[in-house]
Amino acid sequence: MITAEKLAVLTSYTAPALANAIRNAGYQGYFFISAQFVGLTNGNQFCYRVKYKDENQGGVAVGKVFLTYCPGGPLHESSITAEF
Repeated sequence: MITAEKLAVLTSYTAPALANAIRNAGYQGYFFISAQFVGLTNGNQFCYRVKYKDENQGGVAVGKVFLTYCPGGPLHESSITAEF
């Protein structure tokens, strides 16, 4: 079960926190300008809309980051995985 406290944390990630989460997952070189929680997917992932600087196209691009929480213990970096 996800408690109200954990839900509050998982739905309020900042742009730097999401960038850190995807770096922990192996994605390198991304720095997000902004992040907005969109909702939960059918697979219980927390979906964020992110804006980032696209070096290849010379502008700002929009993408999505999906956080997956593995319950069963305290909420920390090792219990959360990110996909971009």
